[in-house]
Order: sequence, then C-alpha cells, then structure tokens
Amino acid sequence: MLTNEYLKRVYAQVEKRDGHEPEFLQAVREVFESLELVIDKHPEWEKNALLERFVEPERVIEFRVPWVDDNGNVQVNRGYRVQYNSAIGPYKGGLRFHPSVNLSVIKFLGFEQCLKNSLTTLPMGGGKGGSDFDPKGKSDAEVMRFCQSFMTELYRHIGQFTDTPAGDIGVGGREIGFLFGQYKRIVDQHAAGVLTGKGLTFGGSLARTQATGYGLCYFSAEALKYLANTTYEGKTVVVSGSGNVAQYCAQKVTQLGGKVVAMSDSQGYIYDPNGVDLKKLFDIKQRRRARISVYADEVPGSEYHVGCRDIWNVKCDIAHPCASQNEMDEKGAQALVDNGCMAVFEGANMPLTPEAIAVVQKNGLLYSPGKASNAGGVATSGLEMSQNSIRMSWSFDEVDEKLHGIMKNIYKACYDASVECGKPGDLMLGANVAGFLKIAEAMLAQGVV
Repeated sequence: MLTNEYLKRVYAQVEKRDGHEPEFLQAVREVFESLELVIDKHPEWEKNALLERFVEPERVIEFRVPWVDDNGNVQVNRGYRVQYNSAIGPYKGGLRFHPSVNLSVIKFLGFEQCLKNSLTTLPMGGGKGGSDFDPKGKSDAEVMRFCQSFMTELYRHIGQFTDTPAGDIGVGGREIGFLFGQYKRIVDQHAAGVLTGKGLTFGGSLARTQATGYGLCYFSAEALKYLANTTYEGKTVVVSGSGNVAQYCAQKVTQLGGKVVAMSDSQGYIYDPNGVDLKKLFDIKQRRRARISVYADEVPGSEYHVGCRDIWNVKCDIAHPCASQNEMDEKGAQALVDNGCMAVFEGANMPLTPEAIAVVQKNGLLYSPGKASNAGGVATSGLEMSQNSIRMSWSFDEVDEKLHGIMKNIYKACYDASVECGKPGDLMLGANVAGFLKIAEAMLAQGVV
C-alpha cells in the first residue's frame, strides 16, 4: 500500500491515464511500493517532477505490418517500439512476437528494462518492442516476409547509438537474421551494433544464446550461497517454459548439480522424475520446433499434463518461472509453499502476480525479481555491442566469465540496497531501489528533458 503523498499522487495520474493497461500499472505499482522506503531522502525528485517523467515513455511508436502468407493472402499485424528512457544510454531491449503483445505489455516490459539495464552497470537505457504476430506454425518464408515488413518501418527509429533491439519471446536467431538483413539492405550499412542476438557469422557474440538462462543461475547461486548457505547440488528444480531462457537455465542447473524434473510450453507441462533429458528437449524445441508433449511420447517414464499453470504442483526445492508475465498466481505460489519449496528465482519478466509474490515472501522463500535475476541476457547483449564497436570477438569463456561477474555484482547491488533500506535479503526491494537510483541521478543531471 502506498502511503507517501507524492507517490500516491503520481500513481493516481498513471491510473487515470493508463487504467486500461493492467500490466503496466502492475509494474509501476511494484516499483513505487519499493521507493516508499527511500523517497523521503530525495525531496529533489518531487521538486523536479522526476517520477512524473519516469512513468511516461520518451517515445511510443505504433505501426501496421502488412505481409503476404504462403497462400498469397495479405495479413496485417500491429507493430510497436516503446523507447522508454535514455538517461543512462541508448534505448536497449528486446522485440517480442506473440499474440498477447499489446501496448500495455510493451510498456511494462520497457519500464522494467530500464531498471534491469541500470543494474547491469552498462551504459544502456530501456526500451521494448514487438508485434502480435505469432511465428509458431509459420514457414521460414512467412517469418522472413513478416520480419522484412516489420523492419521496413522500424529501421527509421533505431540505430547503434539510438536504439538497439534484441530478441525476446518469439524472436530468436532466425528472426534476428531476417531483421538484420532487411536493415542492412535499407540503410546500406553493416551497422552490426544496431541489433543483438545476431548469428556468429555476422557480428554475434558467443554465449549470448545461453546468457539469460546461465545468468539466472549465476544470480541464484549467489543468493543460495549468501542467504541460505547452500547450492544447487542435489536440489530438485522446476523450470517453466521451454524457450531460450528455460532451456539454458535447465542446462546450467544440471551443470551445477541440480535436477530439473518439469518444464512446460503454452499448452501443458512434462514431468520426468529421472531429470529432463536436455539433449532430447533441445532437439524437440530447437530443431523440430515441436510441442513439448512430444517429449512424453518419446521418453519412457515421463508424463505430459495439459495446462501449463499446473506445473507449480510439482514438488521441488527451487522454482524458476521462465515462461511469461503473470504465469504464477497465488494458487501456484501456495502449491510451491505446501510442497516445501525454498526459493523462487524469476527468469521471465514479471512472471509472478502481486498475490503470488506476497505468498512467497510471507512464507520466507528466497525470491528474486526478473529485472535482477534475468538481466544476463541484456548484459551479454551489451557485451555484443562492445565487441561490434571494437571489431573483435571474445571467446565463449571470456564472455561467460564477464557475465558471471556482472550477475554477482547485480546480486551484491540488490542485497546492499536491501540492507540500506532496513530489509536485508529482500531482493525485490533492493533491485527496484538500486536500479532506480542510478536512473534518477542521471535524469536530474540532464535537466528537464
């Protein structure tokens, strides 16, 4: 509950203007509740209308995306790019292609991205974009035609010193390749730094594919070590989702001695008491682009259950929600508590509802928000931009080492901020406060812009 009058007034303005954008309101309220503990120390924020400026994106771009399917029919989707805040660097954030994409989702993601990028300590502002286009079930030719149409509008708004998109849900190496090809064709420049997540043959970075999932585990390992005096070794783990983040989270969990027993997609989840066979999962998802139900058809002893939200009923020590926003509600969180789960570390962006977070924190589980624990992806995107700028490629181990160091530093920043706020170990509070303070300082230094 908000008690500070300035925070209440600004949030009321957001509700009045953006009451039809529930995901955005949810993200703003969570951060404002954290700022309650520090706002009295910063009267300059109200004097300079800092929060009023922060809750308004610097620029919102919305456009139509016409394309032709394989049957010769014209299809029309809606495209977005929200350039949220550039106080600490060029706008940086992914593109999401998914039917659920709308302006509220893109704004909340852009808002979260600002704080996430701030935590990495790299000079990157926050932005997000995407479309309600669904690449699932589309041919490579259809995806290419859509991406080319999307970039034909987007190109005029991005640049390596302006706005540098990357991938997100529905946008992997294939889509980034098509998008970059069209950008290069239009601007007649091989400006590699304009997009990240590229293929290794044209400016991509080793370890970028693995970065979000690996970084999640590096952050979580620090929290387990310092807040619970334990490790992944011997732990049973549930990872929701089966996309890029989930796949490489599961891989790193396994490398660190944990056992992943359940994963999901939008239709349902698999349970494998022997531990998910990652080689089989990667083949199903990366090569065949098939539903996760195929896993249960091909792996003896495993089960498939319809309904992805029920994955939280699987008994585990650690939960990694890596699918999408608000995928875990109060019921799911309570199921984890009842089954003896000790920690929930987010891999997706805002995957827990506010009610789920309350259950997790009330029952003393370790918890980290995605803006902190999944920041490894954008951090490594920043490292890809650095490599592009100096015309060099670092080895996998070099990038992985830098990523590991960044995630350790993010954990420390979150923990230190939680201590300063009088709530040691509250990593959500720490992430929100530490991320915002850097942005606030930069905004104040740059005047009313």
